[in-house]
Amino acid sequence: MPAESQPGLQLSLQFADASHRAQLPRHRVQRWLRAALAGPAQITVRIVGHAEGLALNRDFRGQDHATNVLTFDYERTPVVVADLVLCAPVVAAEAQAQRLPLQDHYAHLLVHGALHAQGMDHTEEGPALEMEARESALLLELGFADPYAARPRLPQEPVTRPRKPQAAR
Repeated sequence: MPAESQPGLQLSLQFADASHRAQLPRHRVQRWLRAALAGPAQITVRIVGHAEGLALNRDFRGQDHATNVLTFDYERTPVVVADLVLCAPVVAAEAQAQRLPLQDHYAHLLVHGALHAQGMDHTEEGPALEMEARESALLLELGFADPYAARPRLPQEPVTRPRKPQAAR
């Protein structure tokens, strides 16, 4: 995509768990997010360890386990404002179990989170298929393998979107 047609992105990249810092250079994270964005955005990407991932998933989704990515979307128009929180140990375990390069899995999860921040969801079959198709197309454009082609589509378990924190940003 030519630079002049890319959506504007203000990115804050935070490493509470720095174990994967080398896999996530700022320019790549920006490229992956921009590919998924339909318009301008202010996004914080925070890479966390197991304890913080567990606490956030418990507090905002009521689930007692760490998850790969949580999307906290605060605004969608005129600018997408969101936090994407990725749990490094979960991402690493999933990548290993799926025999994926770690960077490929991070790219997928960042695209996935950016689509959530813009309102896409996968709690129902129709929207889930639409979201997966969009993720697949974007990742192929970025030079990655289709994350859903290597395995049959699994039924999505219902996902409860995180509640928005009470404190203003």
